[in-house]
Amino acid sequence: MCGIAGFVTVAPASGSEGVLRRMTDSIAHRGPDDYGYHIDGWAALGHRRLSIIDVAGGHQPMPNETRSMWIVYNGEIFNHAAIRPALVRAGHQYQTRCDTETILHGYEQWGPACVEQFRGMFAFAIWDQDRRKLFCARDRLGIKPLYYYWDGRLFAFASEIKALLEHPSISASLEEELIPELLAFGYVSEERTLFRNIRKLMPGHHLSLDLRGQPKLEIEQYWDVPTPEASRETPSDDEWIKELRTRLEETVEMRLMSDVPLGMFLSGGLDSSAIAALIRRQANGPVKTFAVGYREEAYSELGYARQVAASIGTEHHEIVVGMEDFFNNLPKLIWHEDEPINWPSSVSLNFVSRLAAVQVKVVLTGEGSDELFAGYERHRINLLNQKAARAYGIVPAGLRRTIRDGIAGTRLLGGNLRRKLQHTFIGREDTLESLYLDNFYCAFSLEQQNRLLSSPPSAVYGNYLRYWNARPEASPLARMLYADQKTYLVELLMKQDQMSMATSIESRVPFLDHTFVEFAMHIPDRLKIHGGEQKYILKKAVEDLLPRDIVYRKKMGFPTPIRQWLRDARAEPLYTAIQDRQAFLASFLNLKELDSLITRHRSGLEDATDRIWRLINLQLWGDLFLTGKRERWWDGILPAAVAEPEVLPTPV
Repeated sequence: MCGIAGFVTVAPASGSEGVLRRMTDSIAHRGPDDYGYHIDGWAALGHRRLSIIDVAGGHQPMPNETRSMWIVYNGEIFNHAAIRPALVRAGHQYQTRCDTETILHGYEQWGPACVEQFRGMFAFAIWDQDRRKLFCARDRLGIKPLYYYWDGRLFAFASEIKALLEHPSISASLEEELIPELLAFGYVSEERTLFRNIRKLMPGHHLSLDLRGQPKLEIEQYWDVPTPEASRETPSDDEWIKELRTRLEETVEMRLMSDVPLGMFLSGGLDSSAIAALIRRQANGPVKTFAVGYREEAYSELGYARQVAASIGTEHHEIVVGMEDFFNNLPKLIWHEDEPINWPSSVSLNFVSRLAAVQVKVVLTGEGSDELFAGYERHRINLLNQKAARAYGIVPAGLRRTIRDGIAGTRLLGGNLRRKLQHTFIGREDTLESLYLDNFYCAFSLEQQNRLLSSPPSAVYGNYLRYWNARPEASPLARMLYADQKTYLVELLMKQDQMSMATSIESRVPFLDHTFVEFAMHIPDRLKIHGGEQKYILKKAVEDLLPRDIVYRKKMGFPTPIRQWLRDARAEPLYTAIQDRQAFLASFLNLKELDSLITRHRSGLEDATDRIWRLINLQLWGDLFLTGKRERWWDGILPAAVAEPEVLPTPV
């Protein structure tokens, strides 16, 4: 697991070593164990290494036998040992036992099609210096990131955007067209980023850049989440459940490949608990688990994590985060993520990564299960709302509108009941945007953005709808899951990568082995949501591994007491930061509407927690990367001294 960076130029360039060194130094946290460079007249490749496999022999950049090709690579190919014999028989000579060399020889043997052989997580660049051709690829689900810049003369790539910004030809400027999607969803789900002219190679894609003659950049998709297909021989429910268990055991075992200590992030929820239980059965020796919680007990899952750890017998470790810890670390974590942080849980993830990094270099996590097996409450409720809305359609449109407006404005209903009704088909318009996206996804709806932005957008949902509309023949649940996998999940994985790599720790996601994903997509909807039980098939597949009250407990979803914190008197500097007339937000917001929103929120008339969180992050991001005012936030936001997070003793 590493950080990679580099660039190629149409014309030979001088001074490349100093530029490359600055680029790789900016992501040294991704690879503190080793570093290396390869520079020729046209290309500069840099690497920062976190040594996991073949610790002694995996130095990069790595050449082939003739030193005509060089690779820099971030990730793990879990089936590299199975691929190696075929490459040896084909005449390739190995100098190491690491997976990096298998990628390089695979590219020599199969060209771009080599990626079809790999099971794992990866982002890599291969420079063919004789042909002056660069090949880059990213894994199928987007577990590992790869960003790039191309202006027709310079092509630069890196694991993190900050490394690209170290190149003197690349400057940081805002891609303002993307602000509406960011305010709505909290992330940008297309290839563009908030930095103008910096893009991400999308999951399941590779690119080739040929510098001979007229430079030519080609990007191709090599994999996509499969469309569910009806089987001629329909397995029974028990057969589906048994097959899921077998495949999950295999993908977990595959991700135990390591020459260094590994552990598990344990929330006490179904996904991480099931993986931890399987690790405990498969691993040789003790298993370390790590959990994070909050001083506010109502939001902490530490009790559940302790219960699981005691049940399966792991060596368990915990850390507790408070309000000051959280907000005073936020600016540095936005810098690590390169973008505004979407989920408050990202901050907590970084704290538990710090805890784990003291003892292990690799952790497994439970990401991806909800997007495969319909684990989010919004999936189930949206199906119910859609069904009810069709029946409710017999009511005249004018009357439906009157009822909807009455619910929103009446004082006859308590605030809690009014809020609940506004999440149902009665309180929403019968459109995907209103019934689903505004209801469960968006912090700022299109209507709210029209009031807030000084240049109101015409649309905010385009990228999500592109994936929703891509498979009109699929069931509503399958369409929701596909759109989640192409948007929401990619952002989750970026969070997982950046927050763990900030502490020099590698995270692995067993649920997102691509063969496991392909299998999961063919599981019938009825086994994902069954009689109101979400992730039914997964629960049935692992219920013998864990206490029943863990398997079937209500999902908490890694909650953060952000709502409570934003009502605390200590939060005053956060609102001052958002309303600063000299800071980043002031350049494109309607400041009167901003003030009104904050007033309504702080007085209790409206719960705008998600919107306030978006604005805090966007303000800090703009000052950290664009306005040159990084120093005002770098040491924290709240005036109180940073309290060290509390590391709890290992439970006996």
